[in-house]
Amino acid sequence: MGEDGMKIDWSPLKQELLRWQNEERALPIWWRDDDATDVTPQLRTLSELSLEIGLPVHLAVVPDAATPELAKFVHGAPNLIPIVHGWQHRNHAPAGSKKAEFGFPRADSALDLKAAMERMRDLFADDLFPMFVPPWNRIDPLLFEELTALGYLAISTYLPRAQRCAAPGLVQINTHMDPINWRGNRGLVAPGHQLETLVDNLRDRRAGRTDATEPLGFLTHHLIHDSDVWAFTKACLTTLLEGGATPSNLESMKGNLP
Repeated sequence: MGEDGMKIDWSPLKQELLRWQNEERALPIWWRDDDATDVTPQLRTLSELSLEIGLPVHLAVVPDAATPELAKFVHGAPNLIPIVHGWQHRNHAPAGSKKAEFGFPRADSALDLKAAMERMRDLFADDLFPMFVPPWNRIDPLLFEELTALGYLAISTYLPRAQRCAAPGLVQINTHMDPINWRGNRGLVAPGHQLETLVDNLRDRRAGRTDATEPLGFLTHHLIHDSDVWAFTKACLTTLLEGGATPSNLESMKGNLP
């Protein structure tokens, strides 16, 4: 089913975006896509959509599984910006806890973070933006100092950030919207519910309840998208851009960290 078949009412989002324009508010947005390891038809679709709508994708790559073919493809696609997605995307959480690779203390966490950075630099060199994306969006805050020591400049999880920097020299740039129904059939979350949540997010920013300077992050997982998820992703991001949102240049933050 495509966007037309879903009969989505975009008017609440368009009205909120119009208010942002009337109040001359800046709305930077960015796109993060997780779990890349190789060149696949889905990755090609992702890259083509990115070019079509004019919004780069920050591609969260699993370092241990990443292939040289992926690095070559990304190098030829400047709209794809590689970032670091854990090390092996392996669950190390204690029994009964929510899944996490770096969410709980373990002896070899620092070694894995180091291996991840080295592998990504070997593969992607200057194409790499040194942002760390912990699998399942969970990380032990005690690792923040280790991240900065290894050369990571940014970290990304989910939901509005509490402060600009998670630690000195480590800027937090989260995602805020995920169209996939992870607790159900992994299809599209009801569009009406998603748009209501998105509009609430924008209103919270205008009211000062959350950080209005944090780029609004849209999170996808190209490997498991069905046609509805692809269609909604295209329509939502296009609506944001046509409503005055602008692509955020995260790399420009490199020189502006404390």
